[in-house]
Amino acid sequence: MIAEEEEKPKPKGIVPRDLDELSIEALGDYIAELEAEIARVQDKIASKKDARGAAESFFKS
Repeated sequence: MIAEEEEKPKPKGIVPRDLDELSIEALGDYIAELEAEIARVQDKIASKKDARGAAESFFKS
């Protein structure tokens, strides 16, 4: 029998850091990295929505 923990999907993407070990400056840098990643993901979402909209309008005509 498989244990419950083995059935859970493994986390993907950014691995959380141990914030206790980071200096104030390093924490600021970490925030900047995360914000840059958020912006990258938002751009990808917008791109995919545009592609979906174009496909939907093509097939509606």
